[in-house]
Order: sequence, then structure tokens, then C-alpha cells
Amino acid sequence: MPATITDEPAPPAEGEAELPDPAFADIPTDAQPLMTETGIASWYGAPYHNRRGSNGEVYNMHASTAAHRTLPLGTIVRVTNLKTGNATLVRITDRGPFVDGRVIDLSLAAAKKVDVWRAGLAEVKVEVLRTPVAINTGGRWAVQIGGFPDEDTASKLQDRLQRRYHTAKVTTFGSPVGDWWVRVRVLDDARTRAEEVVRDTQTGEGSIFLVRLD
Repeated sequence: MPATITDEPAPPAEGEAELPDPAFADIPTDAQPLMTETGIASWYGAPYHNRRGSNGEVYNMHASTAAHRTLPLGTIVRVTNLKTGNATLVRITDRGPFVDGRVIDLSLAAAKKVDVWRAGLAEVKVEVLRTPVAINTGGRWAVQIGGFPDEDTASKLQDRLQRRYHTAKVTTFGSPVGDWWVRVRVLDDARTRAEEVVRDTQTGEGSIFLVRLD
């Protein structure tokens, strides 16, 4: 599930019907992918519904959106359930899933379309159809570590990492589901520096993820 710094409540979205996304209007049905990956999809709804996501928009679980750790925000992807063959388009608006072994976290609307909603998890193919910026170059990058069961555990790791990485900005924040996370923003948000932190950091609790911020 996503875990973002900007997790304060936002004004409720209007209605609960599935919301069409105009970004999909000119995507041809036979569009060829720029990149493909396979893995486990999950989905998220409440308590993230009506809170701001990583791109600044209010997350609405009735819209066809998704969270991904490293694709640029605004990327359009086609998600296909490898067992049932059902597919849908989603727009990447948030960061996650921050659970080992998962590649994408779908909104409730998207999860219903690809048979992930009732099952909870499903193996999917994720095909990148359009990106607002380059996938493999540039970007602003950070490291996210967690989730931890309490703020004290996260704060202890924060202190240790801040002493080790003097030029990095290390913060802690809580998620809507009650766990705590540590985020390390390296100098210039450079990917190579963030990857070094991933390689060099160890923790007895939680997992370590490379995450794109933009």
C-alpha cells in the first residue's frame, strides 16, 4: 500500500461512481508498450480515499489510478491479469506498494476491472504506454524504509541514518494505517546516490525501497 508524506485529509471527492480519465482518450487499443514488467498487484481504498497522493491530487478509489514505486507520475499503463486476461488502463498518481514482492497498487475501480478486488492479490502484466518524462534518465529519487510499528522505532533509525549521511535529509512520517516510515532524500535527489543508500543500509525491521519522487 502507499505511504506518503502528504497524508493529511483532503476534501471528499464528489460521488462514488467510477470516474473516467480523459488521459486515456487518445490511447489506441493496440498501443505497443514502451516497457513491460510482471509481478503481483494489490489494491488500496480506504483509509487512503480522499487523501492527497504523491502527485498532489486527491486520491479517489473510484478513478482508474494506481501507485508504482519508480514510474514517473502521470505515466499511463495497461494492467492485465495473467490468469483471467482482463485488462484496464490506469494512470500512476501515487507511490507504492511498499511491500516486498509487489509491483503495483491499484485503485478500487481498477482492481475490480482486473479481478484483483476480491482476490486481494493477482499476478499481472504491467505495460507502460505513455510517460510524461523519460523512464531511465533524470528524475528525483529517494529511499523509503518501513513500515515500523511505532514512531520511536522509526526515529531511532532516522537518527542513525542522519549521522551516517550528513548531506541527506532524513525524515519520519506516519501512514493512514498507523505504521511509520523513514525517508532519505539524498543530495540533489540523485538516483545513483539513492541506490548507494539502498545497498549500504541495513535494518532489523522493515524493508528498503528505491522510490521516484516525480
